[in-house]
Amino acid sequence: MAMLKQADDVATKVERTTEVLSNMRGMATKVGQMASYVDGVIPDQHRLIFEKSMEKLQSKAHASTSADIRGVVEEDLGAPIDQLFREWEDEPLASASIGQVHRARLPDGRAVAVKVQHPGIAEALEADLDNGVVVRMAVDMLGMRRLEAARFHGEIRQRFMEELDYRLEAGHQARFRSLHEHDPQIQVPEVFLDHTSERVLTSELVQGKPFAVAIHAREPVRRQYAETLWRFVYGSMVLGGWFNADPHPGNYLFQDDGRIVFLDFGCVEDIPVARRQQVVQMHRAAAVRDWPVARSAAARLLETRGGVYEERAMAYMMEILRPVSESPFHFTPEYVRTVVRMFKDNFKDFGKGQEGDGFVPLPPGMIFLNRLQFGFYSILARLNASVDYASVEARFLDRWDNELAAQLGADSGGSPTA
Repeated sequence: MAMLKQADDVATKVERTTEVLSNMRGMATKVGQMASYVDGVIPDQHRLIFEKSMEKLQSKAHASTSADIRGVVEEDLGAPIDQLFREWEDEPLASASIGQVHRARLPDGRAVAVKVQHPGIAEALEADLDNGVVVRMAVDMLGMRRLEAARFHGEIRQRFMEELDYRLEAGHQARFRSLHEHDPQIQVPEVFLDHTSERVLTSELVQGKPFAVAIHAREPVRRQYAETLWRFVYGSMVLGGWFNADPHPGNYLFQDDGRIVFLDFGCVEDIPVARRQQVVQMHRAAAVRDWPVARSAAARLLETRGGVYEERAMAYMMEILRPVSESPFHFTPEYVRTVVRMFKDNFKDFGKGQEGDGFVPLPPGMIFLNRLQFGFYSILARLNASVDYASVEARFLDRWDNELAAQLGADSGGSPTA
């Protein structure tokens, strides 16, 4: 009877969560997506209930009328649709929480994808964030206490509000495209700034297979996908000093030859040079299993100060470095669930103010870095391939030495690999 009551309680809680999300035009999809594809966020025994509830929610996803969308485009770009584009399709290619995408052609004939914000979405998103519910739900999913919800509210709010500025996203997209322009396996669509505004983003139209198809490719191709994803995520972090904090599988299109098209650069976080140095040191040390150096770099990254909490935090950091230290490594959902559980347990067991536990809050920016970590690892687990990640990243770590030594020396007065 107790088990039945517990199951009923879970179902009720999920239904209430879905009801709350259904009233949030801007945030429902984002919160639900994170929970649905990251292993370990929703316990396995409750996942079926959650997914059924999310299906109902997704079926109510907002889509704007063609007249509303045309109105946004013409208002923002200052001309009628038939002057701005040679062709325009009113039926959207896709619709998401903030905007929808339409196929079109520029006056010179180039095929483009035009992302247009839903009218009124800025006000709706701001209201969702201001009431604090979405932040508390996201933090609860990661096992963090309400104290962290209050502390991270401003950071989370800023990142999500930035997604409303398509000019900012266009700049991000151009930076990622430039950084990876010499990698034939990474494709970032070109942005057309003369057809881009705060609520309209025009990029070259690209084709590819969705993630649900890519995970059934032959094993050598899946291995190529995993290698490309690793270079994109960690290469962007180390070389560019930024990471795309929204690793949803819907933001990737896959080609038969192993190439990946990367989409959606609305949620991007900058990484200071000193923090990038610590990431490089951690990964290099892990590759040769030099645990004292790896732990020292991790402690500086998390700004720990000893105590039992530091020991637990270091165990977590060494766990997430296993793909490098045990390379070749095969990601599995079980491994990702272990990583997520360790993170959750650290916040459940510490931070209650006991003298001597050494708890310190996550430094600014780390909440989104962990969001990336969990989502990225879950995607690699579904690709189901063994990859020599240490060799993959060695190439861009060498490029770090060659291209950024002078910059790091000027900023920190030290060696980039000390």
